[in-house]
Amino acid sequence: MNIDQLREEIASDEGVRLDIYLDHLGLPTVGIGHLIREADAEHGKPVGTQITPERCRQLFALDIAVTVEDCRALFENWDDLPEECQLILANMAFNLGRNRLGRFLKLRAAIANYDYDEAATQMADSKWARQVPNRAGRLIDRMRAIAE
Repeated sequence: MNIDQLREEIASDEGVRLDIYLDHLGLPTVGIGHLIREADAEHGKPVGTQITPERCRQLFALDIAVTVEDCRALFENWDDLPEECQLILANMAFNLGRNRLGRFLKLRAAIANYDYDEAATQMADSKWARQVPNRAGRLIDRMRAIAE
């Protein structure tokens, strides 16, 4: 999978913030959609605290690596999937996290069967698609295009 392309797509969808902010769920976030965890140096710091561009790159690199690991764990046929499918699923995994994407049982079954049209249907029929309609719409259209 083209990791540079994945980085570009996710950065475009997430945006880049060099200050701590609260995401749509009220959770402290920084950089490129990085949810601040207890182990992070930024943990407990107030909203508005600045980070360096280098720190943003560090966090993003770690998050991308975790995202790909999560996809390998969730999709047994990960290495056999078309690159476009991998990019779509990795984008979803970055946005949702492993646990939430793991609950997309019908999507995961469709991917296991290489049924990309059904995968797109399952993506569209989700709370996620209603929460992030622009991002979801683009990814769903791309998944349907694989099926064609």
